[in-house]
Amino acid sequence: MARGDDLSQPKGTAAGPLYDPDQFGAVAERLARFFGTPRYLVAQTFIVVVWIAYNAFVAVNYGKHSAFDPYPFILLNLAFSTQAAYAAPLILLAQNRQADRDKSEVERDRDTNARALAETEYLAREIAAVRLAVDQKADRDEIFEVLERLTQAVERLQPAEILGAASDEDLDDEDEVND
Repeated sequence: MARGDDLSQPKGTAAGPLYDPDQFGAVAERLARFFGTPRYLVAQTFIVVVWIAYNAFVAVNYGKHSAFDPYPFILLNLAFSTQAAYAAPLILLAQNRQADRDKSEVERDRDTNARALAETEYLAREIAAVRLAVDQKADRDEIFEVLERLTQAVERLQPAEILGAASDEDLDDEDEVND
């Protein structure tokens, strides 16, 4: 087989579709929505009733061969079959496009939820760290206890210092007297 042979495309065909697939899908979605509306069902029912009434009236008054679609209404049946043959694939195409949109939306939601979960876990870790820091921080009673011990230590030192300072002054006074 030659290197230039591309088996994915038949020979002599252009590469790619001759229509815009997105535009075709949008038209298919509009038609699928229209086929499901009460307006369509009422219009189709009206057309069928008029079709049958006209053909029955012409067949009774002018003869069976005068009606364009006499009973058993084969042309009407063919019209329904043709409409169903085109409507079903259009509806399926519209459903596939909607499923693709739903899938991408679910993926976006999953990504958003993952980011929210990560942020929530980060905040939970930060809150836990703050709680640990607060638990390690000295409370009021501990601070008063330390201050009281320091005060007692200072009070014990003060009489000795006062005595030491007084004896130093006495020595200075004695030195001045001796001079």
